[in-house]
Amino acid sequence: MIDDGAGGGATIAKKTKRYPGGPTDEKWDRLAPLMPKPGRRGRSREVDFREVINAVRYLVRSGCGWRMLPIHFGAWQTVYGWFRELARRFLFQTIHDIELMLDRERQGREASPSAAVIDSQWGKAPSAEKRGFDAGRKVVGRKRHIAVDTDGRLLMVNLTTADISDSAGAQSILDGIRKRWPWIKHLFADGAYDRLKLMDKASYLDFVVEVIRRSDQ
Repeated sequence: MIDDGAGGGATIAKKTKRYPGGPTDEKWDRLAPLMPKPGRRGRSREVDFREVINAVRYLVRSGCGWRMLPIHFGAWQTVYGWFRELARRFLFQTIHDIELMLDRERQGREASPSAAVIDSQWGKAPSAEKRGFDAGRKVVGRKRHIAVDTDGRLLMVNLTTADISDSAGAQSILDGIRKRWPWIKHLFADGAYDRLKLMDKASYLDFVVEVIRRSDQ
């Protein structure tokens, strides 16, 4: 049976073992309306979406594989199947964006940001199927191109091989920001992003990119 919100936590706790990281009752009350609705015809749906979300969070936090999910979450094939369906519906992206906007409002900010910071992070990945050589850092791995709001909340991420430059990786970030966070107009970046192609694209998408130069101050 689908848990539809308030009071559901106590019911679920009786039949499953609780793990750290699951949504609180208050948070689940916000997430439950986003879950797929049962069809009007056919068999009633016997899936607890709260447990599906719990299982996905457990898998991400613990780093285990699908086949290693604790049996308390149910058959891993069922969880995996619903994970794919929810991902296809962009549900996890929607959850992220709603929680981000609510957190901004709790801090007294406008729900949707108007400025962002773009940067990159690299990580070693010598065994990854897709990887590249970063000549500047002398590492083989991958790179995350990210955008955060001015408080550090993650807005967008683009994963590439490490040989992709910061400015090239940021171009797809700009496309994503314009579609997903339309109120953003101002972007802060370091000197690695001061490249003609990136600036041209930013201008075309109606962004103002402010490059912050390093200094002793």
